[in-house]
Amino acid sequence: MDIENILKKKVKEYLLFEYSISDDLIEISKTRKEFQGHYTIVLFPLLPILKKPSIEIGNEIGFYLKEKEKFIQEFNIIQGFLNLTFSDLFLTNLLKGFDLNFNLNLKKEFYLIEFSSPNTNKPLHLGHIRNILLGDSISNIFKEVGNEVHKTQIINDRGIHICKSMIAWLKFANESTPDSENIKGDVFVGNYYVKYNNEYEKQVKDLISQGQDEENAKKNSKIFIEAQDLLRKWEIGDEEVINLWKTMNSWVYEGFSKTYENLNVKFDSEYYESNTYLKGKSIVLEGLKNKLFYKKEDNSIWVDLSSNGLDEKILLRSDGTSVYITQDIGTAFLRYEDHPKMDGMIYTTGNEQDYHFKVLFELMNILGYPWSNKLKHLSYGMVDLPTGKMKSREGLVVDADELIDDMNLKAKIISESLGKINDLSESEQRNLYNQIALGALKYHILKVDPKKRILFDPNESIDFNGNTGPFIQYTYARIKSLLKKNNNNKSFSNVIISDKEKDLIIQLNDFPNVILNSYKNLNPALIANYVYDLVKSYNSFYQSFSVLGNDEINSFRILLSKKVGIYIKKSMSLLGIDVPERM
Repeated sequence: MDIENILKKKVKEYLLFEYSISDDLIEISKTRKEFQGHYTIVLFPLLPILKKPSIEIGNEIGFYLKEKEKFIQEFNIIQGFLNLTFSDLFLTNLLKGFDLNFNLNLKKEFYLIEFSSPNTNKPLHLGHIRNILLGDSISNIFKEVGNEVHKTQIINDRGIHICKSMIAWLKFANESTPDSENIKGDVFVGNYYVKYNNEYEKQVKDLISQGQDEENAKKNSKIFIEAQDLLRKWEIGDEEVINLWKTMNSWVYEGFSKTYENLNVKFDSEYYESNTYLKGKSIVLEGLKNKLFYKKEDNSIWVDLSSNGLDEKILLRSDGTSVYITQDIGTAFLRYEDHPKMDGMIYTTGNEQDYHFKVLFELMNILGYPWSNKLKHLSYGMVDLPTGKMKSREGLVVDADELIDDMNLKAKIISESLGKINDLSESEQRNLYNQIALGALKYHILKVDPKKRILFDPNESIDFNGNTGPFIQYTYARIKSLLKKNNNNKSFSNVIISDKEKDLIIQLNDFPNVILNSYKNLNPALIANYVYDLVKSYNSFYQSFSVLGNDEINSFRILLSKKVGIYIKKSMSLLGIDVPERM
């Protein structure tokens, strides 16, 4: 039930009837914990219009609401705030009606949501995990509010970075493969990306010691020139280069698939930069022909966005090779071509690409595409380690699969120490450890507002106490255990309930609005923080009252526990987290 809208409607009704005021001046919020009441009407906006003291206005509205809405038991006025308290009967009936069929009154739309989108020169790491989890959770939330969602990614499988791994493999691998080295394919290729950078830095230092300045040394490094040569050969379709590229990419794709499986994430489609950049180049050349872009003396193609508060942006290099924005133009066009009825597309990337997407969206507008205003960027902060920022070039990253394996081990150690799952089979125990590990990892990442940086501490995330996934999972398991032990099916009507129980019901009633706000703000953290607060309130209630018994109040408490369990499970599922029935 949307209590806020009911109250707002009734107050507007009163103001129109008594004072002929039709302006929307009503502000309603949940009552602060230090005051008595459940919802609060802010009176300050009415004071200068009605020219009455707040106590008089509050009494007028309070008595009117109490008369018209029988669920209001009492009210109090503190300064400019009218606090409303609901009746026990209303709240218990409200509880009975809670289900997961939320009517959010939204128009059903079709969205493409892009996330992950890795480069095929390195394995997926902790930074990718935040991207993947955000994109997957937002997809779940968009589906929950009634949208059709298509989860997609763009595989960055070409370009100079890819060629750096390739040239390093040619120079240092001695024909070794992931199988011969018994290494996961994406990790294997990533190791050669690190080898490239080590060799590149060594060569640059040598050239500087020979008298070259740093800028020229970087350009003249032999391995860098060789990588550039590979890129040119790739773009003209050199058979030998293409075959090596296909082979090394296949190793990486196999590795990616394992990581996605470990995270329990699936995509509906993949686009490949190697396919989309050509479309992007053709669009850029057409834009040049139509004088939307311009060519410099070195034959590079640019766009001037200074009139839009941006800058000049290169679209094609002087040698005809494309840049990242080139393929992004092509990808956007091809996606819309594949899904002409889409209502929006969301790109999930780190905030270091904020400017890139401002440019891309403006380019779509300049090119005259009618869907340019339907593009959004879900921007997020970087993930730091206690040791500092991750650096792929130096190999200073947290490999995604190694992290998941480590989290599984921690979950195993903690679960075994509690001694409550000894009767489970080995496979059941392994599944439980994985649920706890992924719950810890996903919740730790998603509970933080996407705009904020994260300092990731695996030990902190796996704790069974505090603001963690395992703590929430454990509470759900406790509720399921409680429900199994109780057969109380008695009905209840006029039970007297405590403030803790009232607060829980109000929290449950908030859930649809939390989902809606999370959807509007592209922010799963709102759901994560909601379910943590719900769990804290439930545990406080559980410690204070006996739940088992055969009278009406215990029947009410069993139903309250059941509804809390349902909303915990739904909240966690929107975050992509499973909740075990025992821990």
